[in-house]
Amino acid sequence: MPNHSLAGKTATKEQLINVPQLITDYFKQEPDLSKREERVSFGTSGHRGSSFNNSFNEHHILATTQAICNYREAMGIAGPVFIGIDTHALSVPAQATALEVLAANDVVTMIATNDEYTPTPAISHAIIEYNRDKKIGLADGIVITPSHNPPQDGGFKYNMTNGGPAEGSVTSWIESRANEILEDKLKGIKRISLAKALSRSTTQRYDYLEAYTADLSLVIDTNLLKESGIKMGVDPLGGAGVKYWQRIADRYSLNLSVVDDTVNHTFSFMSLDWDGKIRMDPSSSYAMQRLIGLKDKFPVAFACDTDHDRHGIVTQSGGLMNPNHFLAVAIDYLFQNRPQWNADTGIGKTLVSSQMIDRVANKLGRKLIEVPVGFKWFVDGLYDGSLGFGGEESAGASFLNMQGNVWSTDKDGIIAALLAGEITAKTGKDPSEIYHEFTREYGVPVYDRIDAPATPEQKDKLKKLSPLQITSSELAGEKITNVLTNAPGNGAAIGGLKVETANGWFAARPSGTENIYKIYAESFKGKKHLEQLQEEAQKVVNDVLG
Repeated sequence: MPNHSLAGKTATKEQLINVPQLITDYFKQEPDLSKREERVSFGTSGHRGSSFNNSFNEHHILATTQAICNYREAMGIAGPVFIGIDTHALSVPAQATALEVLAANDVVTMIATNDEYTPTPAISHAIIEYNRDKKIGLADGIVITPSHNPPQDGGFKYNMTNGGPAEGSVTSWIESRANEILEDKLKGIKRISLAKALSRSTTQRYDYLEAYTADLSLVIDTNLLKESGIKMGVDPLGGAGVKYWQRIADRYSLNLSVVDDTVNHTFSFMSLDWDGKIRMDPSSSYAMQRLIGLKDKFPVAFACDTDHDRHGIVTQSGGLMNPNHFLAVAIDYLFQNRPQWNADTGIGKTLVSSQMIDRVANKLGRKLIEVPVGFKWFVDGLYDGSLGFGGEESAGASFLNMQGNVWSTDKDGIIAALLAGEITAKTGKDPSEIYHEFTREYGVPVYDRIDAPATPEQKDKLKKLSPLQITSSELAGEKITNVLTNAPGNGAAIGGLKVETANGWFAARPSGTENIYKIYAESFKGKKHLEQLQEEAQKVVNDVLG
């Protein structure tokens, strides 16, 4: 798909959302259940949509919250729900709706002190710490965010007692129950007014900001950052961590500058993404123009997306880093600078992440676990310490603390960003310089992702592909060596397709949030070969989709 003419430029006034109308539609609209896109669709990333197209409104949140309450009761989960919101405009009303249902169901609910925005990793960490050494009365969580999606979107996600995003069997149960409630005209919902919910003893305050920042020295070498005096810049992108960065700088006496702490629900300060949409994607050079502008001001600068689970790293030597490049550098550094990690602790990567990671893992002598796309596949390994690091090409990662114990089981953009500073302070080289050393040793992979339109029906078809449906024997001039629809690390279904040759590969999978499919490709033979891979990949996929 060609780039939009305004990609990388600031949005015009006409492109900004009407926030009051968005909120009004949230409360006013009712879903038409005969339309698939207006039903609850509760995947790994929760239910996402917009009140503008009737895919995210009060009815959806009432039904989904009640479904979560029903699930907790069925599973005997009796501890509190840790709940937090990001800075998308629909997050505040969605939390209000959820509180009305949670309180009516007598669920102890931990909302942020001073109604602050809460990063996804802060919720994951809170759940883990609350449940540490507990067998009964375990806590779980609700994260209200559509991640980096456009400003008009809302999202509602369930995190399990291990702190991580819910697995497929759980999300299917919640989705099914929520749609049953919608079909029954909301009859199964317990609900009280927001005023009563806030006054209930079950609605309690929790200082996520203090709890998270106070523990950071357990996972990042904050003393090294302080003593080195390394100059770092951060752009919170008007996201949920907007108050966290200054607190971190002050607590640990870091030379860390917050370049902008503005919160604006239209996100008008963003430059437009490749398709002309406002999208807070820290891995997109189009969306990250403001961050890239910090390149010459700081040895290392970083940003996180709206819920702060993803990271973007800018270095003086290389500008905005490809997420794959930083993952490889982070893995190499962590496994050489965390001496208390177990010798058998492995590395987790998604099957669409760069094979540079494979080469780094091999040199480190560490086991590599390759899984389908989705951070949920790393949760168990991070939780029990068998994975030291889990990362995906979309700039999402988390890793164990210094002692080799679980820190978060959801993506954590804050620790990934600070790690970039730690790496630079410790090695005297920024992460881009280290990656260039890798290319001299392992070769130069060229990697890219493109998107193509796909209907919901085509997306379903892509999810259910069989290797036998791929009849081609060659790809981009090379013999096809492997066709995968299941991940080699755990045998789980990819939900798409991966095709490999001696010097390249592509993977195709449907987006969980938009009507597109994504083609990931990597070549070790240069840009022209990559383009050929991409072109032929689209033909292979389109032939199958019809």
